[in-house]
Amino acid sequence: MLTHLHISDFAIVDRLELDFGAGMTVLTGETGAGKSILLDALGLCLGERAESIAVRHGAERAEVNAGFDVRALPEVNAWLKENELDADGECVIRRVVGSDGRSKAFVNGRVVPVLSLRELGERLVDIHGQHAHQSLLKRDAQRELLDGFAGLDATVAELTKRYRHWKALEEDYAHLATAQNERESRLELLRFQLAELQALDLKPGEIAQVEEEHRRLANASHLLESSQTAEQLLYEDDQAAVNLMSRALAELREMERFDGGVAECTQLLESALIQAREAASELRRYRDRLDLDPARLGELEQRLADIHNLARKHRTDGEELIALGERFAAELDALENAGARLDGLERDIAQAKAAYLELARQAGKKRASAAEKLGVAVTANMQELGMAGGRLEVAVETLDEAQAGAAGLERIELLVSANPGQPARPLGKVASGGELSRISLAIQVLTATGAGIPTLIFDEVDVGIGGRVAEMVGRRLRDLGGKRQVLCVTHQPQVAALGHHHFVVSKQTRKGVTTTHIEHVTGDARVEEVARMLGGIEITAQTRSHARELIERTAES
Repeated sequence: MLTHLHISDFAIVDRLELDFGAGMTVLTGETGAGKSILLDALGLCLGERAESIAVRHGAERAEVNAGFDVRALPEVNAWLKENELDADGECVIRRVVGSDGRSKAFVNGRVVPVLSLRELGERLVDIHGQHAHQSLLKRDAQRELLDGFAGLDATVAELTKRYRHWKALEEDYAHLATAQNERESRLELLRFQLAELQALDLKPGEIAQVEEEHRRLANASHLLESSQTAEQLLYEDDQAAVNLMSRALAELREMERFDGGVAECTQLLESALIQAREAASELRRYRDRLDLDPARLGELEQRLADIHNLARKHRTDGEELIALGERFAAELDALENAGARLDGLERDIAQAKAAYLELARQAGKKRASAAEKLGVAVTANMQELGMAGGRLEVAVETLDEAQAGAAGLERIELLVSANPGQPARPLGKVASGGELSRISLAIQVLTATGAGIPTLIFDEVDVGIGGRVAEMVGRRLRDLGGKRQVLCVTHQPQVAALGHHHFVVSKQTRKGVTTTHIEHVTGDARVEEVARMLGGIEITAQTRSHARELIERTAES
């Protein structure tokens, strides 16, 4: 669960430090005080999009830190370990956003991509906003809701995997069948092209070797002349380097008789003289090896021309001709054996389809059973939320195989009757926005109970209700707080009085700068806040008495 939240320089928040406990925590305050800013900050910490507008005016960066106790969350611990982010039952998430809009994310002190942060956040917190009912109007969201209630999430993931495998095989079959129709013309072309490449018989590294030999033969006359000149300068002429070095060496040896200080110079010159003589000998041997062979030069020129012409024909580099031949050979083999491959693919497609249909039908049976249970349970919740006589039905339409999809063979639709005697209609056709909000809340509270996510946040989902209905909503949320950690932003005093913990958010202005302040309230301070929420220009003793009664009645229940 969420244990700690630190926010600095975020929106109109200067600095906030909050500690959270188990159960139901309510956040209240005047409209515009900044209650939803806290949730926005937490959302940022859990991977939502970062923008420079999030940084408090005049600050260089905004920072949000959230601490979670994950000791009782095996799925989260497995994810952290898999990503090498585990830290002994703790998870500390940090998000920093600069005034330029750039952001960095950290988990347990290590930098992570925002996508990973989002994956982790989905395992830790589930946020139900006041407009969450809008997502329930989408067919996919309705199907996902039923699957979550039925415990089919893992099954649907496997079903999607099987569906994609089945369809991939069908695509391979269609591609091969199309190629089969053009088989003969393609076979003829491939055989011709492969024969050309095989006739060329290009070897790995051959081009570089041929080019080097060609370069040497094409410049043989120049190489011969240069080697002769170099040898003469080294050895043959009277003023050749070897002769001059020999004379210098004789002078050094004479000097050495009188001064041993030139011994090192003598040794260096002796070594240089030996190397100069060896160089002259090597030049002589090199000249003897030089071959002025016009016929061989012509062969090399023709070989290079053949290679470059074929490479140009296939619009590739000469070095790629070997790989091209291998690809042609592989395609030729595939086409020559296309019939056998088509037969094999037909068998694979039949097996993949059968595996998909088997799992899809199992999922369909579970959906049908869960749909009835979900309808009954939500209907019961609707009665308690001020919709007496209303009911919800979960319609499960079975599709034929031709309409199969990644999620299975069913089309799911939520149907609602808001009043007794009225036929159930699609959720999107419900006339009253308030009714839709309450139906959404009835579904959210029910389905959240079975979810594996430890922290649930409800952001003003009780908008538009009051009185007895608001109290029933609060009791539902409090009951849920016995199973999960619940954070609830509310304007309803009946809901606020039911919280295990109560925070009040307020806005303060000092020296022209507006900031958000938050305080954990208990005792008389809490009574004062609930009294404020009960309304009236002036808070009277009677209002405070009513507030105290609401809170005390909660403590007794």
